[in-house]
Amino acid sequence: MTVGQFPHTRLRRNRQDSFTRRLVAEHRLSVDHLIWPIFVTEGTNVETEVVSMPGQKRVSIDRLAAHVEPAATLGIPALALFPVTPMEVRDEHGTEALNPENLMCRAARELKRQFPDIGLIGDVALDPYTSHGHDGLVRDGYVVNDESVAVLTGQALNQAAAGIDILAPSDMMDGRIGTMRRALDEQGMVGTRIMSYAAKYASAFYGPFRDALGSGDLLKGDKKTYQMDPANSDEALREVEMDLREGADMVMVKPGMPYLDIVSRVHERFAVPTFVYQVSGEYAMLMAAIRNGWLDHDRAMMESLLAFIRAGASGVLTYFAVEAAQRLRAG
Repeated sequence: MTVGQFPHTRLRRNRQDSFTRRLVAEHRLSVDHLIWPIFVTEGTNVETEVVSMPGQKRVSIDRLAAHVEPAATLGIPALALFPVTPMEVRDEHGTEALNPENLMCRAARELKRQFPDIGLIGDVALDPYTSHGHDGLVRDGYVVNDESVAVLTGQALNQAAAGIDILAPSDMMDGRIGTMRRALDEQGMVGTRIMSYAAKYASAFYGPFRDALGSGDLLKGDKKTYQMDPANSDEALREVEMDLREGADMVMVKPGMPYLDIVSRVHERFAVPTFVYQVSGEYAMLMAAIRNGWLDHDRAMMESLLAFIRAGASGVLTYFAVEAAQRLRAG
């Protein structure tokens, strides 16, 4: 039996025991690849389960330290914050996003006080603040671009001032990276990084996340006029190139597993830090199968995360972050 030009090769020989598989492994997942998304809510002593995301919780600011401690102890490098904004402060204009004392900003300040060395990534979009559930401002039934960018930039400055290290615009408005970069630099916030959701698709996999934020039932229509069409991949490269030219330090592909081809193409084309979000729907599907006994928890979790690294991702936003870090630390 021969394989190509090497007549005596048997590829299975390098798979026959654990130590050899470790020696020849082409990719490795580490704790350094993990970012943990967390949901922050108003109130005192609040810790509620997200029904559609088993194991995930909405946590009030006074409970954040205890909630985050395991991640900090395990060496997870960064957290991604998402606010559960009460209905009474939402409006058509997303005004609460510009409040320097809003939930996101208070949570950021508290986390920086308690865990100064952990990185904070702030979601920049208006959907947690609007009464219609869209990521920007709506005029005559259409999400307008430039007016939305102006509000988003104010939101970004608020977050940076509160201690957010990496701004993560997830709104998919055109030109917002350049506008934010200029505004940050003018305010002397030259060290604040931007992780652009450059290729964010209009996906069916966001449902549990919207449930967690309480915005699922608010959404009027859909987000197809600004999020990407799942049919397109060349367009993703144009989006990434545009955001890099405007000053993005890192880029994001979202969702994750259905878009591994996009992660790979971005990595190969641009060789820039490329992150991927294993979104709520992906997590919920895996957890449903795990809880039904159809999949092994650790094996499915670790295989799914390794796939992102193999595709070229620099890191993964994943709700499995703490469990994966525990598994990695245990060897």
